[in-house]
Amino acid sequence: MGGTGSFPDSTGRPPGPVMDRDEVDRALARLEAEHEAIETSLLALQDHAGRRLLEGAELTGVTKDRWATAEQSITLLWTYFDSYTAALTGARETRARRRWLNRDDLVELTETLRGRGVTVAGTPGHRLTSLTGPAKLSEHFTLAELVTRMNELYASSLDMVVAADAVWSALPARIDLLSAELQRTRSLAHSVGVRPGEHPAGDDLESITHELSTLRAQVVSDPLAFWRPAPGSSAPGGGRPDTERYDRAARALEDVRREIEAVLAVRQDSEERLIRLRDVLSRADRTLTEARSARGEVLAKIAASEVPAVSGPPTALQERLSTAAEYRRHAQWHRLSPLLESLEREAEDELLRARESLTAVTAPLAVRAELRGRLDAYKAKVARHGMAEDPLLMERYDAARRMLWSAPCDLRVAEQAVLRYQRAAADVLVPRGPAPVDSAGDGGSTA
Repeated sequence: MGGTGSFPDSTGRPPGPVMDRDEVDRALARLEAEHEAIETSLLALQDHAGRRLLEGAELTGVTKDRWATAEQSITLLWTYFDSYTAALTGARETRARRRWLNRDDLVELTETLRGRGVTVAGTPGHRLTSLTGPAKLSEHFTLAELVTRMNELYASSLDMVVAADAVWSALPARIDLLSAELQRTRSLAHSVGVRPGEHPAGDDLESITHELSTLRAQVVSDPLAFWRPAPGSSAPGGGRPDTERYDRAARALEDVRREIEAVLAVRQDSEERLIRLRDVLSRADRTLTEARSARGEVLAKIAASEVPAVSGPPTALQERLSTAAEYRRHAQWHRLSPLLESLEREAEDELLRARESLTAVTAPLAVRAELRGRLDAYKAKVARHGMAEDPLLMERYDAARRMLWSAPCDLRVAEQAVLRYQRAAADVLVPRGPAPVDSAGDGGSTA
């Protein structure tokens, strides 16, 4: 608002000498400009959207208390302004009485413009609030003091009005937009079976709905509870709305929305995933069947007691797969989503276990096959060196072959027989020097 001017001394007498005509004219021009600025500010405050909203709102909490104080301040502002206007009008009339002012006129104007000549009386039922003491029926001011008082009351009132208006302008609209997004998410969630009491995301939606409803009611009735003044700022409205609760609700809704999208993805590709699951479990079942068949063969052909047992088919997973198919048929996507995820992990684990079981069961047959291959390789090597008819080699070859091609085959005994044949072949071949190398030769290795 306007400037503050000069303050009188403690006696209330005009400070300094009596003003001359030029000083009076300059002071009146300054005060008239100041009066116009004050009037413009007061009218702007009167028409401020935030003030009108405060007047019509059912307020609670800190806003209710501060608005009661602000209303008194605004009423007092107009009382001060009326007194300021009356004093300035009187000074104008005195100045207008004659072109050339006499000393009595100058003394009167000096008292009005510089002295404590402005009396502000309390209205009936309303005493003036003093900033430095108890309430009074009337007070005396200089025009400069009155401007200072009005500036203080205006700043505190405007700060309260601007802060409330800033919160109302920012938060309710954002809450309404988030609530609209919440309603769309609730509708989508309902379409895929995500409901309160049946899915955690449904419970979260209920919680977010309650929080937004509560938050909006509190923001509307007590906006100043959601205002954070800027540290060190003295300007009216210096600060920002506190959006912490709104932001937390928005993040929670985003988490729910992602969960709903995951459920929608399940709805879109569930048939393909169920087909893949059936295929994986079918392969696991076939692998286990092959392992059981191989175990019977191993027990019949290999004299060994270390053949591991083979588990039965994955019936538990098959039952859960049937449950998943039921969920899909009845559009229970929120239940199907976690079930498919766990089934996919467990089905892959089951296939891996079936393959490991087949490998473990057929290991003795693989060992026998390796021994047979080694025996035949050494026989071919001996034949290339022309030693196939050596009696010792023939005897040891026949012994090893009988063990490897008989059932049940004792692998430990058969391996020793193959090793004896290898050693005998090595003993026979070493004195004759290196063997001729053919396309499949091994360079005379005895390993």
